Amino acid sequence: MKLTESCSFSVAMKWGLVFCFLVVGLKCFSQDKTVAGIVFDRDTRDRIATISIHNITTGASAYDNLKGEFKIDAAPGDFLVFTKFAYYPDTVKVLSDAPLAIYMARTAIVLKEVTIHDTVLSPLMRMHASKQEFSKAYGSLAYSDLLTSPSSGGAGLSIDALWNAFSREGRNAEKLRGEIQRDYEQNTIDARFNRTYVGKITGLRDAKLTAFMYRYRPGYYTTKTASEYEFVAMIRANLRRFMRNQRNYTLPALVTPPVTNN
Repeated sequence: MKLTESCSFSVAMKWGLVFCFLVVGLKCFSQDKTVAGIVFDRDTRDRIATISIHNITTGASAYDNLKGEFKIDAAPGDFLVFTKFAYYPDTVKVLSDAPLAIYMARTAIVLKEVTIHDTVLSPLMRMHASKQEFSKAYGSLAYSDLLTSPSSGGAGLSIDALWNAFSREGRNAEKLRGEIQRDYEQNTIDARFNRTYVGKITGLRDAKLTAFMYRYRPGYYTTKTASEYEFVAMIRANLRRFMRNQRNYTLPALVTPPVTNN
């Protein structure tokens, strides 16, 4: 009788230890997760470096690199806080292990200085460079048409399109292509609607020129399709409106936030 009880106790101890090891292993496995992403300026869409990322759920901390890319230990349900001087803090709840795109807002209005180079092709060249850097997003993931026309005739389903529509990688690639296209359109506007060109037509300088360009920045379609005569006429018509209502279009002075000592 005592031998049977001893054997039963040994078996119970063995299974108890196995259960404990499984629980500890699963806990360690569940905590071994990381989340990656990129931090952008909300207005300029430029990448921001030296952002402090703090996981307030676990206490883990990290910084992004010079390309704005970051990676931090985090699991779904954790809260990440992104901070940097001259930007409002941003708190994000991790919902999955998918890469995050964080857009941080500045604490003051910042007008980007426009620099025009010696060729109008520079926006196109920059877009080609971006496509080359992120070539995977323009490979098989770039197909968007669900129907194909096989050589045998009739219509079939595109495997690449299905991948693009339903996979996480496909959706991320689609978002990346959209960002690259939007950057190209803004660079195209900057190339034509630049300070030297607008200042020569309007005669405005310094703060007034900045306010005018901020208020009457044209759209991408107008920039691409308007003839030189139409473009100049548009700027001069907007100048007349600007001169009649200068008070309404004056930008507020930039405010530097006070430095607090922790």
